[in-house]
Amino acid sequence: MPEEFKTRKATPADREAAYWVCLKTGDHGDEGEALFTEDSDALGRIYVGPYLKYEPDLALVLEDGKGVCGYCLGAMDSRKLYDRYEQEWRPGLARDFPEPGGDPSRWTPLEQVYHLYHHPDYYCPEPYDLYPSQLHIDLVPRAQGRGLGRRMIDEVASKIAAKGSPGVHLGMSAKNDRAHRFYLKLGFEELARDGSGENQAIYLGKRLNEGGGSA
Repeated sequence: MPEEFKTRKATPADREAAYWVCLKTGDHGDEGEALFTEDSDALGRIYVGPYLKYEPDLALVLEDGKGVCGYCLGAMDSRKLYDRYEQEWRPGLARDFPEPGGDPSRWTPLEQVYHLYHHPDYYCPEPYDLYPSQLHIDLVPRAQGRGLGRRMIDEVASKIAAKGSPGVHLGMSAKNDRAHRFYLKLGFEELARDGSGENQAIYLGKRLNEGGGSA
């Protein structure tokens, strides 16, 4: 790993910085800050916060001299994570952020996220028994193209494998060609596609060795 970068286990104090990384990659992998000027934490409340709270042992952050610049988050069992999200996390979101009204085709990106607070997407690809665990990774541009993402995925996947999971899955925007190529190079294979148009998601999976690491 380049000397200026290091990974470490995430702590609750990293939440603000990790939410920032989520925001900076929040437009299908590209800079999303301009889309969420009224609520910069909107995406992080879905895609980062629950992992830090409910799966802290599988949460890594990447940092350099400027601060946190990436994360890799995991969940041993996506369905169990989603159950906790539904029962413990989402009620607060629904209470604090009203559901948008009017014509959905005219919603802003922020209103679309608030809609997800009230109507979450709990899609899990099949065969679920082979890929029950989940990964989620984002790096800001200064950390990309250095092999750091691969190393972080390997580290979290090894922890998941050591706990007995046979495989991992992840979801990504179908618009993010760069990420799609990256995951295929790491040995992920496409399991399913869900949604359509701007909101289509690709789900990929990878089997894990019992002793740790990816197969």
